[in-house]
Amino acid sequence: MAGRPPYVLVLYYSLHGSVRSLAEHVALGVDGVAGMESRVRTVPRVSTTCEATEPDLPASGAPFCTSEDLRNCSALALGSPTRFGNMAAPMKYFIDGTSDLWLSGALSGKPAGVFSASGTLHGGQESTLLSMMLPLFHHGMLITGIPPTERALATTQGGGTPYGATRVSGVNGKRPESAEEKQLAVALGQRLAALALTLSGIGTV
Repeated sequence: MAGRPPYVLVLYYSLHGSVRSLAEHVALGVDGVAGMESRVRTVPRVSTTCEATEPDLPASGAPFCTSEDLRNCSALALGSPTRFGNMAAPMKYFIDGTSDLWLSGALSGKPAGVFSASGTLHGGQESTLLSMMLPLFHHGMLITGIPPTERALATTQGGGTPYGATRVSGVNGKRPESAEEKQLAVALGQRLAALALTLSGIGTV
């Protein structure tokens, strides 16, 4: 919409809420950078039967992402839970449907970062982050992680990696987020917002 500030699209899939909470902290980081706002979106579940469909709007939480949300973003934060060391099927399904954006180069040159959650400390978080980076490279996006200047990287006993923000949610999904996990998610949002402003010629990192 004309006159609105540029935005970082915080796009996630979350089944039990762990990734959604990370997305909210990434959005907090984005919104803390003057001149940039967050736009939080999710993707529908994938049905095991081809006849089943999701409603146009989810019953609660963030709206479903549209192609235009993605096309017009200034930066992208992409989040998914781990599924055997890979992104979840609903996120993969959504990304597989972005060929039109790839053909037009709509995302080329825009910054992007990734975030994830798993039930256990060694639950495949880093490989999941890398799996989400691959299609973003093909879209020509500029991938950023979390730099070592973020001291929480050195002190975290749970999630948080140089590849992106992560959370260890516990095998029952009820482990509270640590201060470091929240801090690193906010830092990722801030970094993406600042990079987007710099690339647009408005700000500096």
